Amino acid sequence: MSAEEPVVESVRYSAPCVDCGARMECWGVHVLTGGSLRWDVESVCSACGQTTADCGQPLPAPLRDRLLADNGPTTLHVPDPSAARVTVMRVLRAELGLGLTEAKTVAGQVLEGTYSGTLPEVESLARKLRGAGVDALAARP
Repeated sequence: MSAEEPVVESVRYSAPCVDCGARMECWGVHVLTGGSLRWDVESVCSACGQTTADCGQPLPAPLRDRLLADNGPTTLHVPDPSAARVTVMRVLRAELGLGLTEAKTVAGQVLEGTYSGTLPEVESLARKLRGAGVDALAARP
């Protein structure tokens, strides 16, 4: 996967229509594009015809959980477990906004191959790690 190639996962769900309250069909897309993560949603109400496009928002936690349930988690692999822990921690702190203690814990998960998330989230971290000189890849089990 190239560093510039978009990475996409999607989920279909229903939600109440803001206009009439009927259940409307929604299609959410979690995307890694241009080095940024984004959440885009399109929805259509079959009862009243209301259509909505909401783009570039943060991924809501319940829909992140749904993405993981529907698509399965992606694991971050660092093939060389002797990779520079300090570099991994620095990237994690910068990208995830972690404190030092949290970064140490998450770095341990990354180096053990147990850190997982959505495909776009994990690929984003893998790209940042590769940019910092750490061989890393996002893979589904």
